[in-house]
This record gives sequence, structure tokens and C-alpha cells, in this order.
Amino acid sequence: MDSLQIYADNSDEEDLSHQPSTLSADSSPPRLIPSKSAAPKVDDTMLALTAAEARQAQSRPIDPTQHVVAFNPTYDQLWAPTYGPAHPYAKDGIAQGMRNHKLGFVEDASIDSFVFDEQYNTFHKYGYAADPSGSNYIGDLDALQKNDAISVYNIPQHEQKKRKIEREKDEDEVDPTEIDNPATDVWLLKNKRSPWAGKKEGVQTELTEEQKKYAEEYAKKKEEKGHKGEKGEHVVDKTTFHGKEERDYQGRSWIAPPKDAKATNDHCYIPKRLVHTWSGHTKGVSAIRFFPKYGHLILSAGMDTKVKIWDVFNSGKCMRTYMGHSKAVRDISFCNDGTKFLTAGYDKNIKYWDTETGQVISTFSTGKIPYVVKLNPDEDKQNILLAGMSDKKIVQWDINTGQITQEYDQHLGAVNTITFVDNNRRFVTSSDDKSLRVWEFGIPVVIKYISEPHMHSMPSISLHPNTNWLAAQSLDNQILIYSTRERFQLNKKKRFAGHIVAGYACQVNFSPDGRFVMSGDGEGKCWFWDWKSCKVFRTLKCHEGVCIGCEWHPLEQSKVATCGWDGLIKYW
Repeated sequence: MDSLQIYADNSDEEDLSHQPSTLSADSSPPRLIPSKSAAPKVDDTMLALTAAEARQAQSRPIDPTQHVVAFNPTYDQLWAPTYGPAHPYAKDGIAQGMRNHKLGFVEDASIDSFVFDEQYNTFHKYGYAADPSGSNYIGDLDALQKNDAISVYNIPQHEQKKRKIEREKDEDEVDPTEIDNPATDVWLLKNKRSPWAGKKEGVQTELTEEQKKYAEEYAKKKEEKGHKGEKGEHVVDKTTFHGKEERDYQGRSWIAPPKDAKATNDHCYIPKRLVHTWSGHTKGVSAIRFFPKYGHLILSAGMDTKVKIWDVFNSGKCMRTYMGHSKAVRDISFCNDGTKFLTAGYDKNIKYWDTETGQVISTFSTGKIPYVVKLNPDEDKQNILLAGMSDKKIVQWDINTGQITQEYDQHLGAVNTITFVDNNRRFVTSSDDKSLRVWEFGIPVVIKYISEPHMHSMPSISLHPNTNWLAAQSLDNQILIYSTRERFQLNKKKRFAGHIVAGYACQVNFSPDGRFVMSGDGEGKCWFWDWKSCKVFRTLKCHEGVCIGCEWHPLEQSKVATCGWDGLIKYW
């Protein structure tokens, strides 16, 4: 029955659908009407492009030089690495030498502090300022036009006039009685003196006879004092020859090296016993130097003002005494061939001597005490003398002309040593200011400055025979080793200690083959260390008091000379 009922319902629906639409509006079924818009038709292609571009901009990297960003960048974009070709040697695109900041390179802003203050204050007062990147202005442009683009420091003409009139009006209104009364502010304003105003209390009058006399005496005294301090003390130069004859039967000079002098072997050995003692100085000996290359003579500087030269190979006697200083001799230095030498004394003089005749070739002085003297080791620059002075300068003279050709003035204390490195193109100096400075020869600018909080003063420096290392006697009782390469680094693995040198400028030296380091000490001992292991190899008790200098013989590989403040020079 149910199925019949459904069938009848379906047939009725079909009949209705075939009937014509003559029914009223109320009875008609609902129909879907298409939507109409009153707005005009708009092409939205551009809108889509703009949206796409914005999306693209958000993924595009930001140029670090741009000043305005037209959208809100994300955190990742702001901190993204700089795009561009990668630098071959630097991970973030900046070469190590270009850095002056841990994040890269910061350019100096070439803006004067006055200009900055002017623009800053103008912006805060008027609301506009000059744009530092160009010639236009930023800020309130209406105020800019209204004020004629003036800054806070450029007061316009009419404003100046107005201020002047106001000032004059104030002055007119002042009560004359107040001007004369020192208790009032008006009197103070009227009578205040500028701090730059000169002292004009009284008119300068003629000097009295007594004043003139006193002024002349004072000027004379000052002149004398100036002359005395300016140059070193003058002493008559004398020399005495102690040998048998100045020339032998063949006409050879007494300083001529023996023909058969050559190195016995390449290996150096530590000396064990005393061979000879030279005594002749009446006070301590401050320095000794072997004759260059041959070592058949040894030169000594004494605190008794004398310089003596001794024979090493034959008689072992004093050959000549050079007397030209009035105070103790501090340092001595041979030229390359040994025919001449330099002496520096506490009488503020540097003298250049002829070794053979004992004549003083020239004398130099700046009025300050020279602590170290050196000739340039280059064969073609043997006329250039460097001296480290007590007034913190290193002075360079041309011996031929006697003129000062250069002054190296950077140290903060008296200069103690001068050591040439890098094929004599550079030299290292040490000073009482506890620093090492490296200079390019002839250029008074420090190219390397070594100063650490743990460093002590280094009164003696010596160059290793292979020229790659410097040994520096540090006053905290150790010998430090520095590289002579570009960086002049401290070699932390090599450190020689055990001796007591605090307070004394004990000389440090190397054996000719570079296998041993040696140094005197404050207790009269001479210490020998092995270069490779840094261990103490041997100590010799050499002198009573301080053993100040030690030199290894250039040819006889197992012989060493030492000198001390007991006035003796010993050969081991």
C-alpha cells in the first residue's frame, strides 16, 4: 500500500511540472536571481601584482646601506647574513685586517663635534636639521621656511639688533648710585674681569739700577748653566800604548789579526776552569767586547773612566789604554772591522776612537747620559751611530758630518738596549718603561709595541746566531725569548731561570753555534743553559760581587770571557 501511495505522489508532481506558468506570484516556487553590483567593474590585476611584490619584498634580503624599509621586516630578515660573494679568508665577508670592531668594520664619521651640536640643538629648538647624507633638510619644513633655515648659532640680523636695543635699555635703567656701590650686583657686572684679560694693575716703569744689575747677573748665570748642561764635560783625550812596539818586523799593526786564526770546530763546549785573569782597572768593569770575527783582542770599559784593550792569544797583557771620559764608561761597541770603536760615558759624551792609534775621531753629545751606543751593522752604513739616552730618546748621528739625522722619541723611560734585526732593516729597543718597541730603521714611528702587565724592565738583549730569536734579560730573574719574525711574539715554551739578576743589567749572550745561553748574575756566577731543553747546564763562580758581562769567544768555541764589579776580567 505504501508503494502505491508514493507512486501517486510522484505522478502528481509530474503533472504540475507540465502545466503552464499561469499561476499567481504567491503560488509560484522560489527562484535563484543572479546578484547585481552597482560598483563599476575594476581590473584587479595591479592589486594582485602589488600583493605579490610585497610578499616578494618580505623574502628579499635587506640592503644594509638603505635607510628606509617600506615594510615591517621579520627578525630573521634583520639578522640574516650579508648577501654577496663570500670572502676567501674571512667567514663573514670582512678581512681580518679590515676589522676595527668585533662585529666588523666601523667607519669614522667625519663630522665635527661643533657641527653635530649645532644640528642637534637646532632640531630640538626649531624642529628641523640638515641631513648629514645630503644637502637637503629633514624635520619640520614649514618651520624651516619660516625661520629662513637658520641654526641656533646663527642669530638673524633683526634678532641681534633687538637684543642690542634691550641691552642698552637695561643699561640706561641702571641707577648711577648702584654702579659706585661695590656691594651691588651691578658694580660686580661692570667691574668683572675676563679670565683672559692680562694683568694690567700698573703701568710698566723703567727698571731701577739694582734691578738691572740683578737681571744681568741672573741671565749670565743661566747662560753658564745652560752651556754646562747642554754638552758633556770636556776632558783632554789621552792614550797610552803598553805593548813592545806598534808595528812588527813585517810592518803589520798590533791590531792586525793573526793569519792562522780560524774556528777550531763547529761544536761549542762549556768551559770548566780559569785560563787567565786580566787586572788593570782600579774600579769595576762595566762591559767587555771581543774584537769582531777574530777575538784576538778584548776591549773593556771601566768605572775608573778608562777603556783598555787586552791581548788574548799571546802575552795576555794590556795593549793600550784610552782616557777621554771624566766619569765611568757605560757602554762600548766595535765597528764591523774592529779598527774603530765607540764609547759612552756618564759624562754625557759619546766618543769615536781609532783602535790602533788611540786618537778620538769625533765626540757627540746631547747633554744627556747615553746608556747604549751602536753602529748600524750594514757595511755601507758604518757611519751611522745610534745612541739610547737617559731622556727617553734614541738619537741617530751621521759620524761623517756630526749632525743628528733622526730622533726616535716614543719611550717613556731611559733607553737601555738597541738590537738590530731583520737584516738590519729594523731594530728593537728596551727601556725602563718596561716595554719593547720595534722601529723601522730611519723612520721614527714604532711598528710594534710590546708591553704586558707582567713584564719587567729588560736591561740586556742579545740576538741568537740564527737571527730568529732575541734573548731578553728580564729583571724578574728570568731570560725571555722573543721571535724576530713579523709578530715579535714571546716564546712561552723557552724560559731560562735560576739566576738572580734583579737590579743589575747583567749581559745575556749565546754561544756561536746557538746551543747555549749564558748570563752573569748578581752573586758573581756565570750561568749556562741548554737552548733546546732550557735546563741549567753549568754555573761557574767567576767574581766577587756582580758578574755584569760575559762574551763567548768568536773562534775558540769553548772559551768565555767574563767581567765583574771587582775590576777583573776573567778568561775561562
